[in-house]
Amino acid sequence: MRTALILLALLALGALPGALLPQRQLNVSKVDDYISQHGWWGKLLDKLQFYDVYSSYWFAAIYLLLMISLVGCLTPRLFDYAKQATQQPVITPRNLARMPHHGTSTVDVAVDDVVEASRKRLRGWRLVVREEDNGVRTVSAERGYLRETGNLLFHFALLGLVVAFAIGKLVGYSGQVAVIANGSQFCNSGLLAYDSFNPGLQVDGTQLDPFCIKVNGFKASYLPDGQADSFDTDLQYQSGDDLKTNTWRPYDLQTNHPLRTAGDRVYLLGHGYAPQFTVTFPNGQTRTKTVQWNPSDLNTMLSSGTTTFDPPDTTDEVQLRKHQIAITGLFAPSAVFDGSLMTSDYPGANNPAVAVQVYEGDLGNNSGFAHNLFTIDQSMVDQGRLVQKAMKNLKLGQEITLDDGTKVKFDKVYEFVGLQVSHDPTQDYVLVFAVLMLVGLMGSLAIKRRRLWLRVTPSSDGTVIEVGGLARTDQAGYGEEFTRLSAELLRVEPMTGKRDT
Repeated sequence: MRTALILLALLALGALPGALLPQRQLNVSKVDDYISQHGWWGKLLDKLQFYDVYSSYWFAAIYLLLMISLVGCLTPRLFDYAKQATQQPVITPRNLARMPHHGTSTVDVAVDDVVEASRKRLRGWRLVVREEDNGVRTVSAERGYLRETGNLLFHFALLGLVVAFAIGKLVGYSGQVAVIANGSQFCNSGLLAYDSFNPGLQVDGTQLDPFCIKVNGFKASYLPDGQADSFDTDLQYQSGDDLKTNTWRPYDLQTNHPLRTAGDRVYLLGHGYAPQFTVTFPNGQTRTKTVQWNPSDLNTMLSSGTTTFDPPDTTDEVQLRKHQIAITGLFAPSAVFDGSLMTSDYPGANNPAVAVQVYEGDLGNNSGFAHNLFTIDQSMVDQGRLVQKAMKNLKLGQEITLDDGTKVKFDKVYEFVGLQVSHDPTQDYVLVFAVLMLVGLMGSLAIKRRRLWLRVTPSSDGTVIEVGGLARTDQAGYGEEFTRLSAELLRVEPMTGKRDT
């Protein structure tokens, strides 16, 4: 048990870097920034897998050793407990006066009647009546066996919790996705459907539980000072046979009230705004796109982002890279202006506006490298391959006209919701084991293990009753219980002689 406690402490200590340091499973860019900011120290932590704590070899080794230690600790204890549970209470000690709790009396009642009265009073105790020489009879009683039961229940539940948690990390997964609240759909069909995905060690993303979600609308209510009051997402979902019949079922998704379907849970993580732009090219063709922008200030929902367009009817790769368009800047749901400087003073969309810069040229999207959705590739600007063509503040319905006749119009603004899909088939087992741990802990702390012996000896003056008690735990309280019990056991009517305690 000492080894198990040490390993449990090491496991808790090993989990600290996972809470204090950025983790790759959650945010790769933060890990890269942390390493670049801390030089050799950051690289050393990377080699020691401190940015991948829960999938590191050393954390898995501690976890495995803890399970082995618990099994090795609990197995012999279980056999000992089974052996003790079938044994009778121990023989009455020869000298009860040496017990921590002791009392005697003499009564004018037959030995058998005293024993029978004691048996009735000790109903609920595990007891056995034995006979000694010269007509002496003894009663051995013991109570509190459930204390050890609670102790074992706690530790076996802890072992079950550790195993269930480990299995959940192997076969579970979680993913995050942003869905625009204009009837857009998300289907749990594979890795490419997510913006970020955290698979378990045995998950390759090809056999996810199938279901689809359609986000029809989002409503956020705020207090006068701008503090969020409630979030409600109007969505529809389908899973199982509904996918075959194309049946959609409504659901009001709220914070901390996830949608449970197809064995998965869908949580509402956050929300933001997605401005819609329409670009009219010189040949008259138009392209409209709505892309979520990242909230930079959660108090006012001032957001930053980039919306990109490819020119129409262009198959030549060289010409395509020369005429791509990027609209980047800030979006304010409740815009206020200080000259040309725009900001937002409220998170609700009372006066939506954008402060945008329009670039034309090569966005660098075809380089084969990953790009940030919310920013342009600054290296393209530095090389002169992406050139700023205009900069302006726009309200709804306003537009910019570039030198070549291209028009950029700020059409509408939608809200988007950030959803997290979590799959953990062991969550019910984790809950059950956690409850059993609590029940076992309460039982092991509240129940007292105690023993009581009674020796009934016939004599010329009557029947001598001698009572002794011993607490098997260090908890206080048995003295009061023994005093109450002994007073009843020693007082058997009719009473004769003096009581000596």
